[in-house]
Amino acid sequence: MSLSLTLACLWAVVANILAMTPSKDYHWRNAYILIAVGIPIVGYVVMQHGPWIGLLVLAGGCSVLRWPVIYLGRWVGRRVRTTPAE
Repeated sequence: MSLSLTLACLWAVVANILAMTPSKDYHWRNAYILIAVGIPIVGYVVMQHGPWIGLLVLAGGCSVLRWPVIYLGRWVGRRVRTTPAE
C-alpha cells in the first residue's frame, strides 16, 4: 500500500476514534482539524493514484464528516438561490 493510502486509512481510524470520544462542542473542533488535515491527504492521493481513487477517498471523508458537508451544501444552496436585485 502506498504512503498516501496509508495516511488516508490512518486519517479514517483517527476520525472514528475521535467520534467515539465525548465532546462539549458536538465534535466541531475535531471536524475542523480533520478537514484541515484531510484536504492535503486527498490531494496527495490524487497525485499518486489519480482522480478516481481520490474521489473514493473524498467520498469516504465526506461520509465521516457528513454534518459539515450538509451544512456546506445548505449554505451554498442559500447563496445560489438568493440573487441580487437588479
